[in-house]
Amino acid sequence: MVISRRDFLKGSAAGALGIAAAGILSPVSFAEGEKTAEAPVNVYKAMSELNPQDYDFRDADSDLSAVFSPWKFGGLTLNHRMVKSAAGSDTQKGSEEEAVEYYAAFAKGGVEMVWVEDFLAFGDNFPSGRAMKIEDSHVKAVVDGVHKAGGYIGYQLSCMGRSFSGFDAATAPQYASAFAEHLTREEVKLVQEDFIKGAKKMQDLGFDAVEINAAGNNIGQAFFSRQRNHRDDEYGPQSFENRARFVGEIISGIKELCGKDFPVQVLINGIEENDIDIGQADLSTTVEENCKICKALEEFGADALHVRLGVFRMHVCQFASDLYFTGNGIIGTAANGTRFDFSRHFEGKLLANHDAYGMMLNVAKEIKQAVSIPVGTVTCMNPAYAPKFFNDAIKDGMCDYFIMNRPLTVDPEYVNKLREGRLDEIAPCTRCLHCHFDYTEDGVYYEHCRVNATTQRAWHDEMPEGATPLPADGEKKVMVIGGGPGGMEAARIAAQRGYDVTLYEKNGYLGGLLIFAEAIKGPHENLGDLRKYLIRQLELKGVKVVTGTEVTRELIEQEAPDYVVLAVGGKRPELEFASKGATEVISLADIATTKIGDKVTIIGGNAQAVDAAQYLIAQGKHVTMVSPEGKEHLDKGQSSWVKQFTIPMLYANGTRLWPNASVKEVQDGAVIIDGETGCDIVVACDTLIDARDMLPNTELIDGLEIPCVAVGDCNAPFNIAEAIAAGNIAARRI
Repeated sequence: MVISRRDFLKGSAAGALGIAAAGILSPVSFAEGEKTAEAPVNVYKAMSELNPQDYDFRDADSDLSAVFSPWKFGGLTLNHRMVKSAAGSDTQKGSEEEAVEYYAAFAKGGVEMVWVEDFLAFGDNFPSGRAMKIEDSHVKAVVDGVHKAGGYIGYQLSCMGRSFSGFDAATAPQYASAFAEHLTREEVKLVQEDFIKGAKKMQDLGFDAVEINAAGNNIGQAFFSRQRNHRDDEYGPQSFENRARFVGEIISGIKELCGKDFPVQVLINGIEENDIDIGQADLSTTVEENCKICKALEEFGADALHVRLGVFRMHVCQFASDLYFTGNGIIGTAANGTRFDFSRHFEGKLLANHDAYGMMLNVAKEIKQAVSIPVGTVTCMNPAYAPKFFNDAIKDGMCDYFIMNRPLTVDPEYVNKLREGRLDEIAPCTRCLHCHFDYTEDGVYYEHCRVNATTQRAWHDEMPEGATPLPADGEKKVMVIGGGPGGMEAARIAAQRGYDVTLYEKNGYLGGLLIFAEAIKGPHENLGDLRKYLIRQLELKGVKVVTGTEVTRELIEQEAPDYVVLAVGGKRPELEFASKGATEVISLADIATTKIGDKVTIIGGNAQAVDAAQYLIAQGKHVTMVSPEGKEHLDKGQSSWVKQFTIPMLYANGTRLWPNASVKEVQDGAVIIDGETGCDIVVACDTLIDARDMLPNTELIDGLEIPCVAVGDCNAPFNIAEAIAAGNIAARRI
């Protein structure tokens, strides 16, 4: 099962549908005279022509010399172009050990500039209710930890969550922002004072630089904006110097108080578009305007610029713009049932045909040409994903540095591995957004990482030892049954600890449902890369892999392991109905190998059911969903952010959801739905797909006297993230 470097870097354009054609998901065949099964439709060709994508840009033929070249940020010299963005402040709510380990890990992994998101009460005049007092925080230990690990550390100063005389942040809608005129002249000076003195406080704590967040809903952006600035004084929109003056005076004040060599970076909306009323962008700030504003900021003393997307409703898309690419066949979705046309919206200036990678590079290049200070940008800046593409971006002057967060959070050793050419050892970000403002199905706040199970778990109850697993406790022979993500993760961690691990998989290949998931979801979530990464980890950790072998109780007894981890996946429910006439009834597992009719009904409302619906809608099918649960559980298993994009587009594409309902009867060409209406509903149907929740599947180890544990879907069917986490935690407890 060795995966070569060449194979790893081919990318996932063909995805699992290519794997299917190779035989892992082979099309079924029928006897002569019966319906002939067709190979899975290439949904990328069947998609709407809106926002076509080029997935074939992952050329690895690059030495990364530009990415690993030095540059200057104020008085600091940095030796490569990858910078950790300001995010992760939630770790500050935990223990000091967690906070220090989280940030120091980036520096140990090769990141030289680590930014910390604003979480401190740095201002005396306009304190934020969500901020922590400096004396109550772990911030000094974090600063020392990053320095000890060899990195620089900067603090992002922001004004989010603060209220002014004409604006109450606590009662404003999610996408509402303070306008420049909400501040009186006295308040202007007081806010500036908070930022300037706040920068000095950070310098005194040991921070090496500050970033002024003047993007998004922050008040600095309001002064730049013609939409949010209607002042008639020297801070009004009458000139570009006026529009830049509020932030510019903060920059010059910091320089005066902290010294001219103390670096100041400014975060701005590099280009704006209206995502509330699509197309009504006459007051959205253009790239041309920002070039003038940025030149003025440079003259005020800014040392660097961080440019990102500017939209009004979906704040998350300002730094995670790849959400616009979430969902098979709905690229450009604006999360309200409408879609952007990237060839026209955002002035047509986004690089929006590479699945969001490097999306802001064209904008950054235009701003870079207007100033002489470094310009960095964000959104899926990931040199490991497409080495030549990103190396050329630096070499060709599109930007000076990459602002990165999720790739580094998934694998804090990213930079060192990239420098050493170990691309196939870098854990891939799958862009699922479980890491940002996610919630459980019960509404409990629950941020975590799908791939890196230690994020938000290290130093908590599940992993009190921290991110690094403890060494093995004596010699043990560990049997892992099942080669899906949960099983591979369990085997990886157990072997890393020093145990003798053998993984058994009944199929002739590893990956479990990752292969099927990529076939249905498409390439966006990099599930093919995740599969390859986990397989490579088994090789590196010395796990013995036995494929094509179905484990029985007799085999377990014969091998006599000291510990068993069961990760065989959940069971599909038995079909409740039989095909009838023109209506064929199939399981979700057969969707990629069966000819699907034009009128489809899906039983189930989980993430797999929704993914299947999108897969079929992309092929032009008419889809009806019948869920046994309420609509609040629709798409369960997806992250909260992904749901906000996929669900509106289901409805916009004509999908009708029947919640708290069931299929009562299958007829010739139709199904009868029984639900909340109080009467039978007849829906035309060519294909009925059973996508109900999977069932636990632990019979193999039930009653075993050997210590054992079931992980992932065979224990509690849900999603990839929970399967990987369960495997990781189980291996730590051996």
